[in-house]
Parts: sequence; structure tokens; C-alpha cells
Amino acid sequence: MNWARALAGIAAPLIKAGRLSTITGASFSMAFFSGVTANTMLSEAFEQKKISKQELILANLFNSLPRFFVHLPTVFFLTLPFIKGAAFIYVSITFAAAMLQTLLVVTAGRFMLVGGNRIIELPDTEKTTWRQALQKSLRRLKKRIPKIVTFLIPVYVLFYILDQYGFFATLEQFVAKSSLLSWMNPQSLSIVMLHVTAEFSAGLAAAAVLLDNNSLGYREVVIALLVGNIVAAPVRAIRHQLPYYVGIYSPRLAAELVGISQVMRAACIILLGTCYYLTGS
Repeated sequence: MNWARALAGIAAPLIKAGRLSTITGASFSMAFFSGVTANTMLSEAFEQKKISKQELILANLFNSLPRFFVHLPTVFFLTLPFIKGAAFIYVSITFAAAMLQTLLVVTAGRFMLVGGNRIIELPDTEKTTWRQALQKSLRRLKKRIPKIVTFLIPVYVLFYILDQYGFFATLEQFVAKSSLLSWMNPQSLSIVMLHVTAEFSAGLAAAAVLLDNNSLGYREVVIALLVGNIVAAPVRAIRHQLPYYVGIYSPRLAAELVGISQVMRAACIILLGTCYYLTGS
């Protein structure tokens, strides 16, 4: 429905507060529509010395919020059927982490940068009717359903077999001897493992099974998905994000941008996830 245009316009006060330049504002707006174009704008501005390296790094972190909104509908409507009410908690925490990162970027820019003109330029888009939006959503859903089913059925069958053969009892002993994730129960660890080794849908399918048989509650499922998110994100960033970053920036700069982005993202999720772990129920 092109609501991203309104969200991009909301960024104007943040651009001003963070002393960020017009180029960063335009890149932020473009990131709602094309991440490649947004990064190309920043790369060209940096090469032409229109923005400093500090602002380039901050702008790349700032653009994580549009990326979050682009994927938000898919993530939410994918998680809701699987983990029900826990979907609201999981999405809320990841959203809060994206907002926290944005506020940290604005604060850093406030003290580190001297901003220029702060005009946000939005690309022209055609108006989308509800009928067109529904048709587009259905086309995307048809592409997604086969992949979900591909993971859902095997995971349900696999978990039933593993439970019958005492896999979780064995895994519990292994986890008890491990210091890294020893605070997690074996069922939760299974969600993390599938999240990392397969894909998000597989972790959700596992979580759905464990919720249905009351092996885990909402709190344990949410924490497991957050841990899986943190552990899996760097690998997927190297696999998917780094290659096209290298096509836009120099290899060294691309690695720096991806690395800083992943560290900042993980730190925000860990902070909010820890708060939920200590206070959630």
C-alpha cells in the first residue's frame, strides 16, 4: 500500500537530531524500496568525499530500520500461525532492538557529526489499491507456502521420532556439560539448532511442536528464537549481504560495514532479550 513513504517522512526529525546529511536522509528513504540503490548512493557520496567515513558507518546502521520494516510483514505473518501469541513478543523485541539501534545512531551522530541540509527526497510511486495489494500478497504467499510445508511436515515427524528415541534426554546431558548454552533446556536448544542449520521456518516449526505438546512456554520459545536469530544472522550476512556489499564498496570497507552492523544488531537484541529473560513470564 506504499505506507513506507509515510514511514520515511517520519525520519526527518531523526535526521535533524542526528546531524546527518541530506544524502543520508535520501538513502534512508530509498532503503524502503531498494537496499542496493541506498548503498550505492552512500558509496558514491563517500568516494566523492561528500560524507565522512563516520557518517557512512552511521548511515549504514541507520538504514537497518527500513530493512526491518521491509521484512516485518513477512516475519510477523510467518511467525503468528506457528507460535501464536509468542509472535507478538518476538516481533516486539526485534522491533524494539531496531529502534534502540536507531536511537543510538542518532545520539552518536549528534556528538560526532556536523550536519548539512536535511531534506528527505522520496521516490515517486504509483498508488496501490486494496485489490492490487491483496493480489500482490497472494502471489507472494503462493511462493512461500511450498517452502513452509517443505520444512513443517518433516520437522513435525522428526521431532516425534526424536522424542520417542530419547534424543532430548541425551541432548540434555550434553547441554549440561556445555558452558555456552547451558542455561537453555534441550528443547529450546533444538529450536536454535534448526534456526541456524536450516532456516527460520524450520525453527518456527520446531517451536510450534514444542508449544503444542506443552514442552515449552512462550518465554522459552521467544528466547530460543532470539538466540537463533543472533547466532544465525552473521552467517547469513556473510552469505547474502557481504557479496553485494563488495559489489558496491571496497572489500575491506564492505567487511567493516557488515561486521559493525552485525555487532550493533546483536548487542541490541542481547540487551533487550536479557531484559525479557529476567523479567518475562
